[in-house]
Amino acid sequence: MSCSRGPAATVRCRHCPSNITAAPGARAVQCTQCTRVTRVPGCGRARPGMPLVPRLQPSPSFGGGCGKKRAVLIGIKYAGRCGSELRGPINDVKCMRYMLTERFGFPNDCVLILTDEETNKCRLPTKNNIRMAMHWLVQGCSSGDSLVFQFSGMGAQVPDDDGDERDGMDEAICPMDSFHQGPILDDEINEAIVRPLVHGVKLHAIVDACHSATVLDLPYQCVMSKTTGCLTWADQRTMAGACKGTSGGKAVLISGSSNGKSMPTNMLPEPCATIGAMTHSFIRALECEPRTTYGRLLASMKNTMRQGGPCNLQGPVGSSIRKVTNFSGVEEPHMSSAERFDINCTPFCM
Repeated sequence: MSCSRGPAATVRCRHCPSNITAAPGARAVQCTQCTRVTRVPGCGRARPGMPLVPRLQPSPSFGGGCGKKRAVLIGIKYAGRCGSELRGPINDVKCMRYMLTERFGFPNDCVLILTDEETNKCRLPTKNNIRMAMHWLVQGCSSGDSLVFQFSGMGAQVPDDDGDERDGMDEAICPMDSFHQGPILDDEINEAIVRPLVHGVKLHAIVDACHSATVLDLPYQCVMSKTTGCLTWADQRTMAGACKGTSGGKAVLISGSSNGKSMPTNMLPEPCATIGAMTHSFIRALECEPRTTYGRLLASMKNTMRQGGPCNLQGPVGSSIRKVTNFSGVEEPHMSSAERFDINCTPFCM
């Protein structure tokens, strides 16, 4: 049963003694005390065939960029939120924008940035603005389009309510107003930016957040074969789950695996210019080997994160950043896809 759009609901946090006020229609809500997420009782999925949420028309302030290369970059530090403020997500976005525009030919007016440092209210990473930005990214997509979705911030898990998760948990990203409006669950993200992808369109999503390994609900996960020692694809589809693929296009998620650990919200990095560890490893891998394959990209990212060390990115933004911080608690990068492909031979290109 879907939620009523009636009055706000008060629910008890399932992780601490706090009571949380959830906005009307929220399927889950984030606790202001422990920052973890609780499912709102009685707010299940929409009926089969019905969208999870109504499509919101993009704000005119998003601009008219409609090129073949488009990107939505989101960074949230959650300023003033009960000691959980992050340092790193804003620079993640700045460095990603520089790389996309300077190395991969994305037009500036086709790169939409949402951060909680923006002065334009329509560019703040609220739940509604992120929903509109996802629609802006994919609307009217056609063959030859290259799309990028980046999120740096808090991730979360919440018990699954429709049997489409093998581990029994939905993953989610947390907007800046997630403490009242609730997070955006993987079911909705999949519906918003994966299923609309038609033949010839490719989407790369880079998510630097805890519990983000399967946050696009893509059916195939890249794993190391126990028999051959080579990278291969594991089918993660469930018998009860709905189709989570595209409409003919390609979708690849590069995210973080935290092996069940939550983000260390009580451990803030030093007050200097910082960048997230997973985002740093992604950009660094492409700077070192621009013509890499998906397999070598993943291996390089793992090696960079394992070695640690200071930031050594190129460009005016990257060169000013001194510290790499694992604000998301990600232990190693992870890759999933809407379809199987030769990960060791396929060139990476955005």
